[in-house]
Amino acid sequence: MSWREARKFFLKAESYCNVDLPPYFDFKKILSETNRYLEANKLSNVLASKPCDHDDVNHTIVTNKDGKFAWRPFKLIHPALYVSMVREITSKDAWKLIRNRFELFSANPKIKSISIPVESLTRKKDKAEQILQWWQEIEQQSLELSLQYEYLAQTDLTDCYGCIYTHAIAWALHRQDEMKKKKNRNAKKFIGNVIDRHFQDMNYGQTNGIPQGSVLSDFISEIILGYADSILSEKLKNLSITEYMILRYRDDYRVFTNNPEQSLEILKAISETMYSLGMKLHPSKTGATNEVVRNSLKADKIEWIIRKQSDENLQKHLVLIHNFSTEHPNSGSLLRALDNFYVELQKTRNPKYNPIPLIALITDIAIHNPKTYAISSAILSNLIFTIKDKSTRVFILNNINNRFKRVPNTGHLQLWLQRISYFHGNKLIFSEPLCCLVKDAKTKIWNSDWISDLHFKKILSPANIINKRKLRQLNPKISSQEFRLFELFSL
Repeated sequence: MSWREARKFFLKAESYCNVDLPPYFDFKKILSETNRYLEANKLSNVLASKPCDHDDVNHTIVTNKDGKFAWRPFKLIHPALYVSMVREITSKDAWKLIRNRFELFSANPKIKSISIPVESLTRKKDKAEQILQWWQEIEQQSLELSLQYEYLAQTDLTDCYGCIYTHAIAWALHRQDEMKKKKNRNAKKFIGNVIDRHFQDMNYGQTNGIPQGSVLSDFISEIILGYADSILSEKLKNLSITEYMILRYRDDYRVFTNNPEQSLEILKAISETMYSLGMKLHPSKTGATNEVVRNSLKADKIEWIIRKQSDENLQKHLVLIHNFSTEHPNSGSLLRALDNFYVELQKTRNPKYNPIPLIALITDIAIHNPKTYAISSAILSNLIFTIKDKSTRVFILNNINNRFKRVPNTGHLQLWLQRISYFHGNKLIFSEPLCCLVKDAKTKIWNSDWISDLHFKKILSPANIINKRKLRQLNPKISSQEFRLFELFSL
């Protein structure tokens, strides 16, 4: 992309937030108006104080990972800081430097990154295009590489985004030895320092961790991981290891060799490289095998292919999926299975089944599989719609909500539960601030106390992310357009 194309891409609502949210959360207006304001005004000229001196500058959406106590924070970056960073990295000179660095990072054809963000050239969403690229480039290419290599080693990083050292962004873009010189450490002429400063402003001055939940953060992480690729390449050259192929999707590595000892040497080199950048390998997800073909395909996909995948009886079908979800939680095959069930549910005319047992099954699936929140909510909305008695619908919704309340860190889930319950006249209370914003335009989402310009503050009002037209046009039943990236079952 040219710098202009890149700016347009990063300022898309889909790039700003790549977390699945109900469709009435719309960031297009706030991003375009913030960009228009910053075209005419420097952010530094409208500061009442430093952003890094304020807490809660970004908004955190918490999602549970396993139905227990593991959780992941997604961030809605403060629009002023997000747009400011986009404009900085997509200035003509900065973008040229960044592109040149990526050429350097990818100089070794034996280490291939599959995770640089892509823009869809079709009607698919960008996120769908990225997933499709993963399937084509990682899974399919892994199968092809099984013809050349006998061993496959795999690993990924522990809490990659949370461990990224923001100073390392400047190291990656301008060379580590140069940026450690005292005169260069905070110099604004270096785009790496500018990016670093923006992340510190979002995070109360901290230098560890970047916010997860936007394509911009995915791109910045690629700068760090691409830099790591170049360091790793040099290490392997010094070790005289030449017969290998590494495929990397973000922090997920697949290492192909014909020598098991070299597989371990490469994993060691990856570990040392990451340690120098403040990151480390995930020990339970690190290992090697000589079953290259079998391990090129995800275990959940193989299991779902060989199992009985459906049943004409909807309850039996969902029991099959529930059982599969306990063995392969949060898997891509589980999403495809639920999507297929949703399609079958849509085909059912004059339903004679009892929806409440189905509601119980899908609720339990959602609780333990956060990646399914959107599709599970769509199924729940369709099942609840079949209950004719209003008081029964409200009773069921209250039971679902009470079940979810027992699980910690479910802000993301609350957003979809609110979407389900919106039409049924209940008075469920949600603690997630974005849920409160749907009912009350004055709800505070991100902290703008550091901005002095009242007009700019009005532009940045969280009320501007609620699309009231889309809210009015909602159907009680969640449609496939609200949650489906693409035809999942076609993969």
